[in-house]
Amino acid sequence: MVVVWRDGPEAPEFLVLERSPDRQGYWHLPAGALDAGEEWADAAARELREETGLQAPVEDLGLRYSYASAEEPAEKQARLPPGTTEIAVAAFAAAAPRDWEPTLDHEHVGHRWLPAGEAAALLRYPEPSDALRTVARRLEER
Repeated sequence: MVVVWRDGPEAPEFLVLERSPDRQGYWHLPAGALDAGEEWADAAARELREETGLQAPVEDLGLRYSYASAEEPAEKQARLPPGTTEIAVAAFAAAAPRDWEPTLDHEHVGHRWLPAGEAAALLRYPEPSDALRTVARRLEER
């Protein structure tokens, strides 16, 4: 997953994406699966580009999460390798230009730029919220 931020008028703004109804319609961060032989950072940069059009360096936040594969919808579980019981997730961050807007792919129907607290509260799962809050804290310290 990639926490995308940009400088806002008063504080950093964070990008949240609305997944399409056929993909459960929740708010999330750019994210996706590793391709065979792909490194985490390469996958993060690729997913960022595919889902938003942003070509930017990604910073590894050093955050790793996992959750039970049983939490995934049945159609996604069917695509997992046999015996998969957990899904591993790595968190990255990327800075976007101040006036940049995403070009969404077919997986998404909307986006918002929000302050950290509002963005984190809108996200459905705790892992993206934690990663976003981590980036917000680091930006405050700079």
